[in-house]
Order: sequence, then structure tokens, then C-alpha cells
Amino acid sequence: MKRFMVFIFLAWGFFSCDNRQTENTVSAENEHIKPGHQHDHNHANREMNSRPFESLVANFESAERDEWQQPDKVMAYLGDLQGKRVMDIGSGSGYFSFRMHQAGAKVICADVDQRFLDYIAQKRDSLGVPEADIETRKIPYDSSTLGEGEVDMVIIVDTYHHIENRIAYFEEVRKGIKSGGNLVVIDFFKRELPVGPSVDHKISKEEVMEELQQAGYTSLALDTTLLPYQFLIRAGF
Repeated sequence: MKRFMVFIFLAWGFFSCDNRQTENTVSAENEHIKPGHQHDHNHANREMNSRPFESLVANFESAERDEWQQPDKVMAYLGDLQGKRVMDIGSGSGYFSFRMHQAGAKVICADVDQRFLDYIAQKRDSLGVPEADIETRKIPYDSSTLGEGEVDMVIIVDTYHHIENRIAYFEEVRKGIKSGGNLVVIDFFKRELPVGPSVDHKISKEEVMEELQQAGYTSLALDTTLLPYQFLIRAGF
């Protein structure tokens, strides 16, 4: 697989266009990514690093984001997480990671940016949460690093559209999910919105579903009404 994005992954970069907010951002100047296309990681990282880290965290954790991200609805959508192991790809500041832990999950916070992992670790330790319950894992650009059947669920929020070679990448992710588990993709509708990247950086829900099918997911459930600016896809196999 070629090197890609930014998960939080959130870091490859992080787009914050005109103060648009999202968990995992990448520069809005980056070209729209399609399978097999090369991504300008250095440019994305320069754009992200041009903003104070504290500003990125403040955007990710803001009350304004809560209004459109509607985390309580997302958590209800995820279902019963008690005793499950979940990887949060592009975890960023841990916006959903800590919520999933509170719901009873053991969470792997996966990101390419060590600063966010350090932030999560410090917050985890300050809350007295065991390291085994919220693990931080720095991942490379081309792999989730999941072992076979390592987790019950993988969630990726506002990051899918930053990944290159997505079919191969999410095939690897699928192998890391236990039988009966699933992948949850949450990303922006491909239209003009007050938050998120520009339209030409987005991927349509139809394209996401087609790529996941090619990656070996055989059960796809699409929700376009739960959130105002994002679709949700639950993919099983």
C-alpha cells in the first residue's frame, strides 16, 4: 500500500477550513484523494503544524462541535459497548475515545500524530483510567497495525476521505475485526456544509459503500438521517 493520509488519523493532516471543525482534520488545500493517488503528507503536516496544537484540541472538543456532531446520538448508534475492544482510527483528541470508554469499552486510540496520543495519555492518567482501558497507538500512514481479530469494532470519524488506497487499507482493517464485529464510518455528506472540508475533498456515501464492498464487507447499513452533516455506515462481513 502506498503511504496515505492523515488519520487523525487524523493528522496527516487535519483540515480546518475557515474555522470549520472536525475530529480529524487535514488541510483543505490537499487534493481530493482517490484510490491509488498519492497524498502530499508534508504539505498537510505543514498546514496542520502552522496552527497551535492547543487551538486544534479546542476545536475538536468545542461546544460548537457538540451541536453538530451530536455525540449522544452517535453513542446510541454504536450500541452496547460493554466489555468490547474498539479501535478509534484518527482518534485525535479522543473526542469519541473517552465516551466509548465511559460506555464500557476498552479503546485503542490510533493516530499518526504523537502530540494527540500524548494529550490522550495525559488526560487518561489525570482521570485515573488504567492504561489497559485506553491504549494509545501511533500508527503509520499505510496500516492500522491491527492484529488478526484484535478488536470487536473499528470506528473512523471524519477521516475516511483522507485515506489513499482505501480498499486495501480497509481490507486489512476487516481482518483485524473479530467475527460478528463491524466497522463504523462517519463522514461528511458530499455537498456544501458549514463544517468539514470543501466539496471536492469529500467522498460520496455511494463511493464509500462500493469501496467497502470491494474490501470484503458483505453487510452494509447506511444512515443518512441521524446527523445533520454526516452519514453513518455500519459495515460487517
